[in-house]
Amino acid sequence: MDMEYLQRYLNLIVMKKIYLLLVLLAAVSGAAQTPKELRLWNGDMPNNNGINTSETSADGGRVGNVSEPTIFLYEPDKTKNTGAAILICPGGGYSRLSMDNEGHKIAKWFAANGITAVVLKYRMPNGHHEVPITDAKQAMRLIRASAAEWGIDQGKIGVAGFSAGGHLASTLSTHFDAETRPDFSILFYPVITMDETFTHGGSRKGLLGENPNAELVDLYSNEKQISAKTPPTLLLHSDDDTAVPSRNSVEYYTALKNNKVAAALYIFPVGGHGWGFNENFRYHNEWKNLLIKWLEDNKFISK
Repeated sequence: MDMEYLQRYLNLIVMKKIYLLLVLLAAVSGAAQTPKELRLWNGDMPNNNGINTSETSADGGRVGNVSEPTIFLYEPDKTKNTGAAILICPGGGYSRLSMDNEGHKIAKWFAANGITAVVLKYRMPNGHHEVPITDAKQAMRLIRASAAEWGIDQGKIGVAGFSAGGHLASTLSTHFDAETRPDFSILFYPVITMDETFTHGGSRKGLLGENPNAELVDLYSNEKQISAKTPPTLLLHSDDDTAVPSRNSVEYYTALKNNKVAAALYIFPVGGHGWGFNENFRYHNEWKNLLIKWLEDNKFISK
C-alpha cells in the first residue's frame, strides 16, 4: 500500500474520532445546561392574583401576566457539585419577569460553578401583595424537600434577586419561618423599601396597589424588617442607578450591620440599572469574582 495513501487514511480515522468526541462533549454540555421545569404547586394555590388573561412573552425573555408559577432546575456536574444551592428571583417591576438576563443565564453560570440553581417564575402580584412571597416560600420548601435527591446541603441554600426580584429575595430574607429561611442572600440592585422617597414606583404599585396603607408600606419596607436572624447578605448596585437608587442597598446594609449580620456591599461607579448577566456591563467579571469569593469567605462553598 502506498505510504502517502496510508497516512491520509490514518489521518481520516483520527479526524473522525475527534469529531465524534466533540459531538459527544457538546451533547453532554448541552444536557447539563438544559433545565427541568417543575410545577411549584400541586393542586390549588393558596391565593389568587386576579389575573385571568394569558401569559405573555416578549423579546429578551420577558414574561408577563404570570399566574402559573414554576421553577427551572439547573443541576451542576456531579464532579463539581459544591452542595450549595440558590433560588433565583428575576426582576421586572412586579409586572413582568426578565427570565433570561436575570434568570436562566445566571443559573447556567451558577451551575457551571458547582452550585445548584433554581429559577423561580413567580406569579405577578397585581396588587395582591401576598402572592409573590407565597411562591418564594413554597420554592424554598421544595428545594429543602428535594435536597437529598438534588445533592444539596441543607445548610447552604440561598436566595438571589434582581431589582423587584431583589425585593422578593429580601422579603424572603426578612419574613421567613424555620422552614423557609434562606442561609444567605445575594441582592442585585434590589428594591428594598416601599418608602416613596427612594423606592421604585412601579414595583410599589405592582405589589401594593395604588394607595396602600402605612402599615402595609412598613411591612414591605424590608430595611425595617431586619433582625439578628436575617441571613448573611451580599449587595451589588451601581451608583448611577436612577431607577432603583443605591440608597436601597445602603439602607439594607446599614440595618444588617446594626443587627450584627454579616454583610458586604459593593457599589460600582457606573452601570445603571438592570445589567444582570450582560457581558457589556463594565464590571461583569468583577461582580462574578466578588460573588464567588464572598461565598468562599462565608464557607458556603470551598476555596
